[in-house]
Amino acid sequence: MSYVGDSGEISATYRPIGEVETLRRPNVDNAFVATGSVTNGQFGLFQYTMRPHAGGPDAHFHKTFSESFYIVEGTVRLFNGDKWVDTTAGDFLYVPEGGIHAFRNDSDAVAQMLILFAPAPPRENYFRELAELIDTGRRGEMSEEEYAAFLARHDQYMA
Repeated sequence: MSYVGDSGEISATYRPIGEVETLRRPNVDNAFVATGSVTNGQFGLFQYTMRPHAGGPDAHFHKTFSESFYIVEGTVRLFNGDKWVDTTAGDFLYVPEGGIHAFRNDSDAVAQMLILFAPAPPRENYFRELAELIDTGRRGEMSEEEYAAFLARHDQYMA
């Protein structure tokens, strides 16, 4: 039990869309709807919109948080650690800590999903830093060991 009061309290957090940071990339818009700083570290919720043929990350896993995917629009290919599954609106995938997974949009249409991280790691920092590495060209200059260290700092390990 995380709340021990008897009468409840006024403690909700409202975030109008204008307060939500969206990281816009050539193939993806990533809206940081609820970061751990908003949810007291309980979870992070991102709205991830992929343009047609946006691709996605290679198979990987996380040691300290679970990741869940809820498909809102289009077709998202999800890797459940065993096989790729074409998912559509309303489909859901839960990946516990250590679970191998990946996602991508290989279709001719926009695809959108909600990604839930629990508890809330600062995944927004991973996405911001990765964008900076790509934009500055430093990603191409990194050795595999340096890139693996960057990923590990963000609790991301390639499978």
